[in-house]
Amino acid sequence: MTRTVEAARIDLGAMHGAWMALAYPRKYVGEHSVVENWTPPTTVGAIGYRIWAAIGLVLLLVLYPLNVVGLAIRYYARRLDRTSASLGVAGVVGVSLLAWGLLTAATYVSPIAFEGFVAVAIAGVVATASAVCALFFTRRGGRASTVALGYPFAVTALFLPPVVAALYSPTVAAVVFPRSESLAIWILDNLLSVGGLAAFIRTSFELQGLAYVGMWFGLAVPLGWALGLLVTYVNVVRPAEADAVYGVR
Repeated sequence: MTRTVEAARIDLGAMHGAWMALAYPRKYVGEHSVVENWTPPTTVGAIGYRIWAAIGLVLLLVLYPLNVVGLAIRYYARRLDRTSASLGVAGVVGVSLLAWGLLTAATYVSPIAFEGFVAVAIAGVVATASAVCALFFTRRGGRASTVALGYPFAVTALFLPPVVAALYSPTVAAVVFPRSESLAIWILDNLLSVGGLAAFIRTSFELQGLAYVGMWFGLAVPLGWALGLLVTYVNVVRPAEADAVYGVR
């Protein structure tokens, strides 16, 4: 607990210091020491300095929770990256094909329509390809390709299996479909309510069956971008190398 509080204190101090440096460049004494407690010599300047500092504190109240979420995402992303790296491309493909092959075989012998069997098989191919692409773009590309392509492919590989499984499992469907419908309603009422876009989607599409798969496949791209940008922001605030100071591995 003490280590967590100390890490938060250091993060907040660094973020607020960076904010202050935008308007008030830091002064250096000698080669390493920094004068942090500088204030302008005039009364007007001192008031402006304190107002700028107060604005920074307000921004921290908004941004630091995002920082905490981003740190958690980066932690689990790094664990997934290490696992996939240890498996390699062949291992990732093998594990994915095994899991989806068993699900496809189960749908083939079960009394469902042939279209359901084809849907599961296609979803397995998409999920496997997405996992391989996520591995490729996160390990071979730079930060831009990781955010633009690696994270969306990774989100697709994670989200698609439970949604497809819900099509053929009432137990999974009881959890996935109502939550998906609530999320779709919220997105239409809030994010897509401009320009009649929400009304067009409601009259043109019906959320049932394979439409749930299409919905989550479509959400994977912007969600992957958002997660990637959030981790990029965290990397600026606290570089990954600094985690060793806090005992994070």
